[in-house]
Amino acid sequence: MYHKTVLDNGLRIITSTMPHTRAVCLGIFIGAGSRYESADEAGTSHFVEHLCFKGTERRATAKEVCEEIEGVGGILNGGTDKELTVYWAKVARPHFPLALDVLSDMLLHSKFDPGEVEKERQVIIEEINMSLDSPSHRVDMLIDEVLWPDQALGRDVAGTKETVAALSQHRLLEYDAHQYLPNNTVVSVAGDIGHDEVVSSLSQAFSDWHDGAPQSWYPAEDEQNASRCQVEHRDTEQAHLCLALRGLPLLHPDRFTLDLLNVILGEGMSSRLFLEVREKRGLAYDIHSYVSHFLDSGSINICAGVAPRHLDTAIEAVLEEVARLKEVIPEPEVIKAKELSKGRLLLRMEETRSVAGWLGVQELLTGRILTVDEAVSIIDGVNADGLARVAQTLLVADKLNLAVVSPHPDGEQLRALLRL
Repeated sequence: MYHKTVLDNGLRIITSTMPHTRAVCLGIFIGAGSRYESADEAGTSHFVEHLCFKGTERRATAKEVCEEIEGVGGILNGGTDKELTVYWAKVARPHFPLALDVLSDMLLHSKFDPGEVEKERQVIIEEINMSLDSPSHRVDMLIDEVLWPDQALGRDVAGTKETVAALSQHRLLEYDAHQYLPNNTVVSVAGDIGHDEVVSSLSQAFSDWHDGAPQSWYPAEDEQNASRCQVEHRDTEQAHLCLALRGLPLLHPDRFTLDLLNVILGEGMSSRLFLEVREKRGLAYDIHSYVSHFLDSGSINICAGVAPRHLDTAIEAVLEEVARLKEVIPEPEVIKAKELSKGRLLLRMEETRSVAGWLGVQELLTGRILTVDEAVSIIDGVNADGLARVAQTLLVADKLNLAVVSPHPDGEQLRALLRL
């Protein structure tokens, strides 16, 4: 499925040849994210990512950077998460050299112009304002603070308006120099291109990039002995809730078992939560669950928007479905969850960007790459007994966490509901 080469400077190159497509996606994954930042540095990784799109020595403006890729019908983008930053471009096969030239130029030669730093500072503050004005986004931010209080994993990737306002050009450049290193980077390429061509091209593009010693990430503190609840008063039409429990790290042997529990609980329109809370009770338009796996921690999250008068009822209904997961799950439901999981994974692998991401993220974060066939085999091996065992271990009352954004919520009353 893939080939791997490591250059002398530590840069890891992963490729997957997909001859059926006419496209190539090039993703550059860097060990930089909010988990690498102290409290007063919050938002640094995200700020640096924004600035890499704002002009280089050869492409003086953001317009020139983007026009290079869009001028040939391609897509150029980036993103920052808690544990990594990614820059990617997807282009038609003949334009791979251009995509590589633009991305390598952005990575190695961005100007960090003082004027652009100040403009982008305001842009990011408006991005934060936008998230704060969205109750569904705000409740996602709150639940991380509840799960991981006063630590890097619980902070918003964008930082706060105060920390972003305080970040200097010097600090941003210093962070870029310490984290953007070849031995802290994976380049993943998927599409109609061979491994040898990619390695030859990248060897030239990154020949002057020197390795170093990047800052490590801040570990999670997962101790929790009692349920937690945090509420925020907002004059909204809906009450937005997010209920969460601690999950499992990326490399935990039960990781895929937990993923299947999540599918059964709240993924798709045939999930238990959707059928009970929306179809049967009519309490919510949208209700879903998802799992997050980090290097040393994880979570199971359930999110919904309901009428404020139905908030208590909705929380109780959700907790009833969570508790039911600890019972033996009927075999037809297990089979359905497996087929949904495998089918969606296989469908994702038809797209070059998904393949590049599958390979690049695994290599960067764990140094190990599961092939799709290996993942499918693990999913097939999960059984009802394993699902019950993981559910009974993780779904316990003293690990419950609740965040709510709503008009006039009663925090103590909501906390009293947190039992399984």
